[in-house]
This record gives sequence, C-alpha cells and structure tokens, in this order.
Amino acid sequence: MGKLIDELSVFFPAYNEERNIENTLLKAKGTLEAVAGAWEIIVVNDGSNDRTAEIAQELAKKDKRIRVVNQANAGYGGALKTGFRNAKFAWVAFADSDGQFNFSELSKFLEHKDEADLVLGYRINRADSFSRKVFTFGWSTLARILLGLDVRDYSCGFKLIKKEVFASIQPLVGEEKVTQIEMLVKAKRMGYKFFEVGVRHYPREFGKQTGANLRVVFRSILDLFKLWRKLS
Repeated sequence: MGKLIDELSVFFPAYNEERNIENTLLKAKGTLEAVAGAWEIIVVNDGSNDRTAEIAQELAKKDKRIRVVNQANAGYGGALKTGFRNAKFAWVAFADSDGQFNFSELSKFLEHKDEADLVLGYRINRADSFSRKVFTFGWSTLARILLGLDVRDYSCGFKLIKKEVFASIQPLVGEEKVTQIEMLVKAKRMGYKFFEVGVRHYPREFGKQTGANLRVVFRSILDLFKLWRKLS
C-alpha cells in the first residue's frame, strides 16, 4: 500500500510537557513511518522550565528527522507561528503535545488533502473541564459574531494546513487564543478551501492546561477586539 502523502512536516507546541513529550513523539513517529514518504517532526519548546527540551533533544539525537526549536515563552499563538516558519515541506500538520489526541488519526486528515487547503479537526466528546468548555464556547461565539468565523471547533489543536496558506495570510498580529482565529478568518476570506474531520479527544494524563488562565483570557479578549477593528 502506498503512502498517503509524499512529504509532511509535523510540529508540536510544548510547554512543560516532560511527562508527555516522549510518548507523543514516539507515537507520531510510528504514524509518520506508515503514512508519509518523507517527514520531519519539530518540537517547539515554548520556554518550558522542566525537562521537556532535554527529553525531546535526546530523541532528536537518535533520529535526525526530529528537531527541537527553543524559544522564550510566547504562548500558544507564538508557538504556532514558530512551527509553521520552521516547517520545510508543503503540507504542515500540528497537534498538541499533551497526549489528548490519537495522532494515528492523522490519516483522516490526509485522506482529504486533495479536497482542501486546510483540514481542521473538531473534537468529539471533548475531554476538558467545564470552565474550559465555557471559555471556548464564548470565544467561538465572539469570533462568529465579530468576524464571521464559521467552523465547528476553531481551537482544536489538531490540523493539517498547506504552508502556502500560512505564507499568504501574513502578517499575523494576534497572539494566544487569537492566532488560530486570525489564521482561519484570513484564509477563508482569501478563498482557501476548508474540510473538517471529527477526532477523538482524551483526558490529559499528566500536567495541567494553561489556556484558561485569567490573565491569558483577558489579554486575548483585548487582542480579539484589536483584530476585529483591523479586519473590519
């Protein structure tokens, strides 16, 4: 059976994921061996203060297709931008590094790459706290009202996107939660094609999420309204 894609870049934003990162990378490597001809894995270490970078670097020493990009903490949005900038292949997939996705479901995305420029995951039975679900619902509603973004789950951390899309929608001015909204709104307005696939979502085994931090939420609200004024 042939590969589903000739070349693919994959990156994982990572902040203090020392108990998850090795398992995440090994599972991703196994999947990529099966579905891609040539591939690379990039770990975007977003200023972790634990052993995340060290563990990822040890795996990179054993396989040159894995590399680690270290940066000062720039939040999720900053990590996404770094991942896309460092990707070398025409198609780029990214997923959260906390183990809440089954990376083998990447095949679902690849099956639709000829139909779309962006293949977006949406979480089935989302395994997050009630407060996080409320925040996400609020963000989705605001994005729909202010910017007309109409996708099932804009913040799902599992996507497959052509690198040319990322290049075409520059500059990206939003940070944190707003980065993905900005990417999708600009791509939609430029006429790029979307396809959405359902993916399973699992409880986090180790570590804790930071996206519902009140400081991050407040800053992101301001950022969203700045983006709305800029794009209106």
